[in-house]
Amino acid sequence: ERNAQLFRINGTKLSECPYSMSFNSNHNISANQGGRSKSSGLYFSDGKCRIDYILVYRKSNPQSEKREVFERNIRAEGIHMEKESSITNSDVIFVKLHAPWEVLCRYAELMNIRMPFRRKIYYLHRRYKFMSRSVKKGLFKRITRFRGWLPRKPMKFNNDTLPDLEENESFTAPFSQQRIHHFIIHNKDTFFSNATRSRIVHHILQRVKYEEGKNKIGRFLNNSYEAAFPLHEGTYRSKNSIRTHGAENHRHLLYECWAWWGVWYKYQPLDLIRRYFGEKIGLYFAWLGWYTGMLFPAALVGLLVFLYGVFTLEHCQVSKEVCQASTIIMCPLCDKYCPYMRLSDSCIYAKVTHLFDNGATVFFAVFMAVWATVFLEFWKRRRAVLAYDWDLIDWEEEEEEIRPQFEAKYSKKERMNPISGKPEPYQAFTDKCSRLVVSASGIFFMILVVIAAVFGIVIYRVVTVSTFAAFDWALIRNNSQVATTGTAVCINFCIIMLLNLYEKVALFLTNLEQPRTESEWENSFTLKMFLFQFVNLNSSTFYIAFFLGRFTGRPGAYLRLINRWKLEECHPSGCLIDLCMQMGIIMVLKQTWNNFMELGYPLIQNWWTQRRLRLEHGQKVMASFPQWEKDYNLQPMNAYGLFDEYLEMILQFGFTTTFVAAFPLAPLLALLNNIIEIRLDAYKFVTQWRRPLPSQAKDIGIWYGILEGIGILSVITNAFVIAVTSDFIPRLVYAYKYGPCAGQGRAGEKSDICYESEYCRIEDYREPPDSDEPYSYTLQFWHVLAARLAFIIVFEHMVFTIKNLIAYLIPDLPKDLRDRMRREKYLIQEMMYEAELERLQKERNEKKKHDRSHHNEWP
Repeated sequence: ERNAQLFRINGTKLSECPYSMSFNSNHNISANQGGRSKSSGLYFSDGKCRIDYILVYRKSNPQSEKREVFERNIRAEGIHMEKESSITNSDVIFVKLHAPWEVLCRYAELMNIRMPFRRKIYYLHRRYKFMSRSVKKGLFKRITRFRGWLPRKPMKFNNDTLPDLEENESFTAPFSQQRIHHFIIHNKDTFFSNATRSRIVHHILQRVKYEEGKNKIGRFLNNSYEAAFPLHEGTYRSKNSIRTHGAENHRHLLYECWAWWGVWYKYQPLDLIRRYFGEKIGLYFAWLGWYTGMLFPAALVGLLVFLYGVFTLEHCQVSKEVCQASTIIMCPLCDKYCPYMRLSDSCIYAKVTHLFDNGATVFFAVFMAVWATVFLEFWKRRRAVLAYDWDLIDWEEEEEEIRPQFEAKYSKKERMNPISGKPEPYQAFTDKCSRLVVSASGIFFMILVVIAAVFGIVIYRVVTVSTFAAFDWALIRNNSQVATTGTAVCINFCIIMLLNLYEKVALFLTNLEQPRTESEWENSFTLKMFLFQFVNLNSSTFYIAFFLGRFTGRPGAYLRLINRWKLEECHPSGCLIDLCMQMGIIMVLKQTWNNFMELGYPLIQNWWTQRRLRLEHGQKVMASFPQWEKDYNLQPMNAYGLFDEYLEMILQFGFTTTFVAAFPLAPLLALLNNIIEIRLDAYKFVTQWRRPLPSQAKDIGIWYGILEGIGILSVITNAFVIAVTSDFIPRLVYAYKYGPCAGQGRAGEKSDICYESEYCRIEDYREPPDSDEPYSYTLQFWHVLAARLAFIIVFEHMVFTIKNLIAYLIPDLPKDLRDRMRREKYLIQEMMYEAELERLQKERNEKKKHDRSHHNEWP
């Protein structure tokens, strides 16, 4: 500690930070001369050097020697360092790091960070080029006058509210110290943003050695330090109004314009999010906002389909026949306690089924398949625009370093890297294949566990339907099947949440594979977790959609479970009502639980921490906490970054599109959830979490491929839902082949509505028991089966053709963006060429002056 205190004094003397940064009322970062309040917690004790990064460790940590080597090497890189003990715990030490201008310039060049060097030159849109100047002036005046009559756009922020992000208005190029005179440097303190400064310092920390050796770099931060994070830019609350006094900092501005619930209807300030949290988080919120916006037409069409079912309910011939069939007796649904029932008793269920299963269902299934394609294709275009505005078009990730675990495992075998030409650890092909086989076996085993859980739900449904049929309460007894389905769905939800322990299994299997780089590890882990969660969430839905009531047998030869319980049958109104209940309950419960865990858990944790500190030290002491102490008491971001956020939304996308033909209200539920989700995530990032490390990314990664796979699967599942689960095909066959309008004299051959006798009825296409071949399939069964298969083939081919045609017709880059990129590339080359000519001309003139003055010195 004595050495640390001595260094702090020396470091303070050596650090030359003549300017300090503040946030003025005009929302622009400016440089102010003089000192800075020590209590703000954003600067060193001298009030000049801004804190770019915070490390936290405990004195009792045994790795003190390695930490001293690590910090010595940090200082050798030129980073200024200052240490300070925690106010609440003397064992906790905060290490404040500051990168001076020279270090920032050196590493900005090594990291190829793009910086602004010339203001952009905008040109008029092509549709105005053919107009004369007078016509243009008159047109612009008319447009301005017309806009004055219209109300202001309520979803957009005022231009004077958001800060002027000048890097979005300038050409950028990779920073170079040799060409530093080309870049726009009004102030050295504001040239590199706080996010960029933190990213540079983190880059240095990841590559500083902590022990003498060949490859002793990298993972030391996680082992020796309790926390490592950049600071928030002050408080997110203010006593003064942002409209009258302006924002105190970017965090306060983000809270008022993004995380506050009162602005739920406004667009997200993506440029400000990207500036504060980095491009990776900015792209996530851009994707989430785009997905939410695209849900509006899907939710509207789904609601119209549902309303179409409501308005056509009185004209539905099927529900009319069911409600009027008071003389038709249906066979019991279970053996002992289930009573005989009239078909007319299913009147309500038949009407409810029509709300979701009507003539517009096929159209909606086609619409949603096309919608998924349009959503993905236009997201490509939106991503390209963002990548251009954020200077990510030409950005390429650095060549990733080998994971330390991979290096430790295969350090004995090395081979030459064909790119770098350096020796590196090598994994044999046989070893890699054997590990992949074991990992795949583990995945298959866990899927079998899910299937076993679904089988347990099936047993519960089979056993419980008899129990509810003998229930004392008449409401439960008369609706035994609905009660069975509802309780089974709730139990299934509990099992889904319990089986979320897949994370540990996925971690074990991914580490068993020994991926070479971090991106390979992340992709492998993402695929496993998505597969586990998707199967866990949708396995029961697949059972209800395609297996429930399909293999029950026939009278006299029912299939039984353990030769005791009769397998569950569908309600006389069909299995679609069970599927609707399954999807509705799971979607509502899952989204409610996720929202509570996302915001409720960190809120409770932070509240408990604040309460403990308040009781131990008092409110006055807490009010004097510096910024690093406040941020340290917040919750850290998830260990896997944005993985949980993406996974939740991708699973929702799958649940919304995969069985949307059975539940048209799914997009509406997803839309309402996502409107809340955006603000929940924003509030969490701004107020409840430590500031995550700003990092770059040019797309959403492997999640886009998963979305494309879900889109293909949704076409197949919706085709089977309409053909197999729904009664759409049997109705068409009845209408065009067996119905009265087709010239037939009776109401068809489906055994629940066709014969008048003393027998009870079942819902199937079989001959009556007094025929020559009792219970054999009728000709209508084969007609319906052929029609179902034909519909599946035609539907899939038609929808896939439309999807591929739309994907082909929609280019990945908008034409305007392509023209802007080409023009700006040309302008950049011209500017660089002119700048070099100007520099050479200056050097030539200086040389001539020098030669002339030197020549004049001769006698």
